[in-house]
Amino acid sequence: MKTLAGKTALVTGASRGIGRAIAIRLAGEGARVAVHYGSNHEAAENTVAAIEAAGGHAFAVQAQLGAPGDAEVLWAGFDAHADALDILINNAGVLGDQSEIDGVTRMGFERLFAVNTAAPFFITQQALPRLRDGGRIITVGTMLTRGPAMPSAVGYAMSKAALDVLTTALAKQLGPRGITVNLVAPGVIDTDMHQGRLVGQALAWLSAQTPLGRLGTPQDVADTVAFLASDDSRYITGHRLDVSGGTSM
Repeated sequence: MKTLAGKTALVTGASRGIGRAIAIRLAGEGARVAVHYGSNHEAAENTVAAIEAAGGHAFAVQAQLGAPGDAEVLWAGFDAHADALDILINNAGVLGDQSEIDGVTRMGFERLFAVNTAAPFFITQQALPRLRDGGRIITVGTMLTRGPAMPSAVGYAMSKAALDVLTTALAKQLGPRGITVNLVAPGVIDTDMHQGRLVGQALAWLSAQTPLGRLGTPQDVADTVAFLASDDSRYITGHRLDVSGGTSM
């Protein structure tokens, strides 16, 4: 039996990487999935096509996150295809320039917060009137907010740390509606975001940091998200679930 049959989900940043894996996984469990993308229409349509080829249902929604009115544009696109929401996945994010504090520019810093912090905040705010009671809000954060400090990712980690606070605050607010709110905190995941960085000695070193001896995959995160989206997780809320292979131990 498909655990999400009859549900409608929206996944931000679903045209590639972790978001694509989540969208395909939720669709495989029977959810109808809104595949959000920023600019790569072809990649989003490829995700939709992969879902439909497997017998699922999906549609693409475009909105450039971090731009004025991004949440309004996203929800207008969603409303053209669906009349209610059951599962919101705040996945989209940018890594930004990898630099210690003295190399961070104001423009780069503000973009990190516009995309990684403000966008999921206002997307979630505008999701609430659409979200059915008993729904799910799941945010993709990072282990860097509580794991080993990385000075070269200070801006990125700061922008994601705010989502930990949003998760617990919303869990308390939305509990009376039966809506659970959780966050998954991946470690280093082998996606195109890290293309060109995870090679040679760097790849070997990062792999050796986990007890499992490998980097995470988008599917590792997607399977965890699918659990939190299902009824099996109905009594879990306000929780931050580490998906780093034990890197943060």
